[in-house]
Amino acid sequence: MAVASFPEAAAGLLLVFFLPGFALTMATFPEWRVRGPDGLLRLLEIGTLSVVLSVVLTVLAGNVLLAAAPGGFQAYWSAPVLEALLAAIATIGFAIGAVRGAYSRVPPRPTVPEEAGEVGAWELLRELERLGREERRLAHQLRVAGAQSPEGARLRAELDAVAEERATLQRRREAQYAP
Repeated sequence: MAVASFPEAAAGLLLVFFLPGFALTMATFPEWRVRGPDGLLRLLEIGTLSVVLSVVLTVLAGNVLLAAAPGGFQAYWSAPVLEALLAAIATIGFAIGAVRGAYSRVPPRPTVPEEAGEVGAWELLRELERLGREERRLAHQLRVAGAQSPEGARLRAELDAVAEERATLQRRREAQYAP
């Protein structure tokens, strides 16, 4: 058996441990982007899912080849049947991802239509966090300005409006889950 060269070994490792899983991940979640405030977390999610799915796909492809081969299946460099099958899986995954917009500059819109005027759980959480920060900022400014000053009255009115908006959003969301 001949020793594999570095490019062959690198291609084999990519096919076994990364590319099929990455292609499947991007085909499944075309809206995921490694940009913005959650970019590092998204990169970690994509990388982890790619490695795990690639290993799973390699095991499944090996089992399929083992069951399909009449004389048994032996994976070695001079008979790269497993790599060809993994390359085909990766190519199909990349094609599906490209059709779904995974590699476009602008992420695709979600395929599940949201009801008119209703935000999803993630967007609601971000809005509630934003309102909480605004509430804390206004409370701090109110303490600094003093409650009896004219500026304090304006800040108190803003603080009450933000608190009411936050409470309204929470009540509306809780009402959706109430029996």
